[in-house]
Amino acid sequence: MNQQLSEAVEALLVERDLRQMARLRAVLQPGYLLRAAQLLAQSQRILIGTGFPVGDTFETDGPLGAIALYDALQTLGKDPVIACANPLADALDGDYRVLRITAFDVAQGRRDAARDLAAGNYDAVVSIERPGLADDDHYYNMRGEDISPRCGVFDFHLLQATCPTIGIGDGGNEIGMGKIADAVAALDIRGATTTCDELLVADVSNWGAYGLIAVLGDLVQQPLLQGVRHRETLAYLSARGSVDGVTRENTLTEDGLPIETGEALLCRLSLLCQARPTGVTHA
Repeated sequence: MNQQLSEAVEALLVERDLRQMARLRAVLQPGYLLRAAQLLAQSQRILIGTGFPVGDTFETDGPLGAIALYDALQTLGKDPVIACANPLADALDGDYRVLRITAFDVAQGRRDAARDLAAGNYDAVVSIERPGLADDDHYYNMRGEDISPRCGVFDFHLLQATCPTIGIGDGGNEIGMGKIADAVAALDIRGATTTCDELLVADVSNWGAYGLIAVLGDLVQQPLLQGVRHRETLAYLSARGSVDGVTRENTLTEDGLPIETGEALLCRLSLLCQARPTGVTHA
């Protein structure tokens, strides 16, 4: 059944437990990938926020998953939009529908979110590896460095939304982690307080998006994973100035992991989907 696949994928996504996401998974209600997939299946217009600043550019983790989800939703005839700040917005503009979000200004971010949500008439809002506001209304990276001046404010696009919201993160400082703030507080990180309806955790946030695509494809009975262009999209982002969030180098890697690691994860997701019993009625 869909629930079994969802839970199997949820376990796979935190198997390496690189940043204690297995601990966070334990406090979430199982089946969160399926619930998130159901929300997207029922939605037409979806806003996808992404982009985590590293120095003067953006990291590969986040945009890679956002692009994969964007493509999958388009395959289903839906209308996705990617929300991000510069320089990522400039990098994607022209190839994807982009909503530009402002640089760090919490009050302005709140006003912009109200405007964007009213104009966009979104059915769902997703955040993939976007920094979330801490309890002092600032943004912090995994090293505890205050990166607020380089961050666009996307938190209020979830907080003020009247539609379902989904957060994807891999460390505790991303939008959505406020949903399990007590568990995040036990981690060695300045946690985000921004919450969401469904939180998805993974060893790499891109992989959380891949897992969501796998479960969504199974739900609607379309091979959406086949459309994920992992290596091609990493090269696309690298050519536009991306860096690895851990090494801070312009390489075809995610969070310090070689490109083959993400490709292997995609293969395992495909095998999980193929291993479903035949003749099962989709819930």
